[in-house]
Amino acid sequence: MIQYVGIIVELLLLGVGVYIYLFSIGVAKIKKPSNAEKAEKFRQENGSWLKILALALMAIMFFNVVLSLGALF
Repeated sequence: MIQYVGIIVELLLLGVGVYIYLFSIGVAKIKKPSNAEKAEKFRQENGSWLKILALALMAIMFFNVVLSLGALF
């Protein structure tokens, strides 16, 4: 049972990494106009390191998911 919870958490964190990456390259947009301006400014100022950290998070979480699934089967 706890293995399934762990895999779900790992998949959620992998999804967070994908969303952060999409945000850092400008694909994911913010719908609320007042927040969209702030988010765009943040993305322009911090997009490069945000992209690197998102890729690292995705790689680590993908590796963890593969290992967890391997342990289950």
